[in-house]
Amino acid sequence: MTRENPADLLPELLVLGAAVSGLLAGSFLPRTRQWIVAALCVAGLAGGIAAAALASRRGDTTAFDALVLDPVTHVTRIVVLSATLLVIALAAAPMRGHRRESEFYVLLLLSALGTVVLGAASDLLVLVAAYLLASIPGYALAGFGRDASGTEAALKYYLMGAFLGILMLAGVTLLYGLGRGTSYGTLRAGLGPAPDAAVMVGAVLLLAGLLFKAGAVPAHFWVPDVTEGAPPAVAAFVTTVPKIGAFAALYRLAVEALAGSAPGRPLLIAVIAAATMTLGNLAAFAQTNVRRLLAYSTISQAGYLLLPVAVAGRTDLARPALLFYLAAYAVTNIGAFAAVVAVGRDDLAAYTGLARRSPALAVSLVICLLGLVGTPPTAVFVGKLLMFGAALDGRYAWLAVVAAINTVASVFYYLRWIVPLFSQGTGTEAPLDRSAQWTAYLATGASLALGIGGGVVLTFG
Repeated sequence: MTRENPADLLPELLVLGAAVSGLLAGSFLPRTRQWIVAALCVAGLAGGIAAAALASRRGDTTAFDALVLDPVTHVTRIVVLSATLLVIALAAAPMRGHRRESEFYVLLLLSALGTVVLGAASDLLVLVAAYLLASIPGYALAGFGRDASGTEAALKYYLMGAFLGILMLAGVTLLYGLGRGTSYGTLRAGLGPAPDAAVMVGAVLLLAGLLFKAGAVPAHFWVPDVTEGAPPAVAAFVTTVPKIGAFAALYRLAVEALAGSAPGRPLLIAVIAAATMTLGNLAAFAQTNVRRLLAYSTISQAGYLLLPVAVAGRTDLARPALLFYLAAYAVTNIGAFAAVVAVGRDDLAAYTGLARRSPALAVSLVICLLGLVGTPPTAVFVGKLLMFGAALDGRYAWLAVVAAINTVASVFYYLRWIVPLFSQGTGTEAPLDRSAQWTAYLATGASLALGIGGGVVLTFG
């Protein structure tokens, strides 16, 4: 059913309204009162989450023939807006009094808005517009510190995004010509009789941009540099939030636009998934900078998240596995970054003896790191169980084996970070960031709650 009621897009309109209001207010407020912009953004995000939760109780529909309102969109909305709220809490102390504080929060909201639309889009033209809206604010955020490393990170981020975005546009053009339309429904019908090789080329080009947003191989090169060079709160944002929209878009393309065409596409995605998780884990072993370690960790997580995409349409477990894993990954990854922001140092040695200085923060970090491995009772554990089930049910047992081996291997580099926390030495003695500490506790609690209550959440969905 198609509707043209603006109320169906209330979550997006609330976020957009908060961003515009924040931008206008920030132009007139003195620097000491820029926190009002943060409050406006928080209110917009909270309202968007509430509106999305209410919308999830209604039946599936399509808004303006361009955005699908279904469980994928509802989960994308709630997880993206909730993760952005956590990032704002994470950035509250570092950004307080900054001369571009209001712009920072507005850029976060605009990128989050683009990410939500990315996951809901059912038309290639809307998908491209959402890609740009999610990307361009991210380039500015990466260089927000205006230092050498931040500038280099922003430049690499922009150049890769622009190059792969051009390939994405080429893919859209080719698929439009083959399918005689840009809406996913039209493409599904039109691409069937088209030559498989041509459809495959168009699909690969289209995937280039989405794999860039997801941080997957071979579009992953920006991830470690941006994660290390950007401000820590921005690193938490760009390694978490854009992925959610990218994987939702990849799943929607697989089941709505490309289903029945390009028979080699699932195998290609499966191979990319295996390469992504393996490369991410192998590269993480040698890291002594915790942000680069988390960067390669996020690359490996992208590989796991690609597994449900590879089996999309082959098993009913693909959708719940992907959506639950996205929510689990978001809170767990932000929790780990929150601990990094709280400590304020990136070298592993700085975390020596953290359990003596702040036992609660050390425990939160351990839970998040083991959570990224997939240790019970954290949320990622449930997500990985669903992922393995989807792989087996979708007849990709070999990919489940690769994912299991990579999961075991990842334990070793996380332990390199965990063990020093409880050693007798002393790391940095700088004061801990309290707002970041509480963000870490909140994210850790959410990870545990999702893990323990996973059965209830899945039943509700």
